[in-house]
Amino acid sequence: MMKNYNGVINQLTDGTWVSTQDHKEYGIPIKRIEIRESLEGHESNLIEALHPNQKLLIVSDPFTYKAMGSRIFKNTQGKINVDEYIWEKPSSSIDGVEYLRKKLQGYDGMIAVGSGTVSDSIKYATFLEKKEYSVFATTPMNAYTTGTASISFEGVKRSLVAHYAKGVFFDLEVLSKCPKRLTAAAFADVICRTTAQVDWLMSHKLLDTNYQTIPYELLSLYENKMIESASQIANGEIDALALLTLISAIMGLGTSFTQTTHVGSMGEHGVSHYIDMFAGKNHPGTSHGEQVGIATLSMSKFQNTILKKNQPPIIQPTVIPDEEIIDKLGLSMLDTIKKSMQPKMFDQKKADITNEYFSKNWLEFVEPIREKMLDYEIIWSSMGECGALRTPEDAKLDSNFYKDALKYGRFIRDRYTILDLAGDSNQLDELIYV
Repeated sequence: MMKNYNGVINQLTDGTWVSTQDHKEYGIPIKRIEIRESLEGHESNLIEALHPNQKLLIVSDPFTYKAMGSRIFKNTQGKINVDEYIWEKPSSSIDGVEYLRKKLQGYDGMIAVGSGTVSDSIKYATFLEKKEYSVFATTPMNAYTTGTASISFEGVKRSLVAHYAKGVFFDLEVLSKCPKRLTAAAFADVICRTTAQVDWLMSHKLLDTNYQTIPYELLSLYENKMIESASQIANGEIDALALLTLISAIMGLGTSFTQTTHVGSMGEHGVSHYIDMFAGKNHPGTSHGEQVGIATLSMSKFQNTILKKNQPPIIQPTVIPDEEIIDKLGLSMLDTIKKSMQPKMFDQKKADITNEYFSKNWLEFVEPIREKMLDYEIIWSSMGECGALRTPEDAKLDSNFYKDALKYGRFIRDRYTILDLAGDSNQLDELIYV
């Protein structure tokens, strides 16, 4: 095989990587990850090593079949026991999952070829059937290395516990030919590390929620170089694309260390979820990663504005605007929102205690958080160099609806973020409507 771009991943799959923070060894559930310039001609060996003597179904959609699926089947025919199936209308819905479960009958497992839809559907279908799968990626996104699947139920997306692939294989020559919009979205979906970490650490310090640093230690090995390579990533240059792929794989693996998606999913993801849940027929067709990128810039602006002040915010008791929520989101959402908000509500007593603490310890509180922040201008310029969408206007997303997502997005999840700090200190409106 051509040049190996695995970096720290080889140590993780071996279980021999040692953290500099706690000096413990760490491993991951995925048996093998390969990031190579090309995997052509090696497909059967990669599959056989992880799925010995198994009868497997190689599943692609019409696009990923052209990109890689036809080649994989051609190069494995007669060498291992495989059939192929082109899923003409893939759907990462529970209906799509049930369809694949039927297809799994008579097979020991599946090989997914690219696309989040195909990969997540196979991940969940094989999990339910207690069978195995591996995946050949066709984009450099982080979903391939997670143990969760994003599946919709009657139009509502849910992140479900599933299982990890046996193997995840990235052929950089294939990735370099994927639509530039998908590469830019992958970049946007990992640069949100900065806003997610700030939110998670802030939540830990204010609400004593769980917080873990191992994924961030791993991401820090490559993040700065990836940011510096943004324009080369946009041009599909192999070495730069390998950096994005490596950091995407590590971001996806974060849940294996933390058993939570908080590591890369906080305020910015809440805004993206709001867009998907409530845009309806006005949804512009933007992908998850594109929406996360736009929201990351908003979160960064809010974080930099509030957390870099030398004077602390004044916290007020949390207010859930019942009438506004009913008007914007419907009555049925109100109970759901009240349950989601329960763990992070500030009453008068909690607000008073926090304000007293801030008045005495604000700089001590905020300094370690500031250390995790990327400067807004760095995020803005690197996303531009990578060709990522940066504003709701870029995404053809109604600007008033996006402002609603920033204002009300905090209410749909139980995670404490900069949107909550801004809302509870009466700064959110001025940040949104400037």
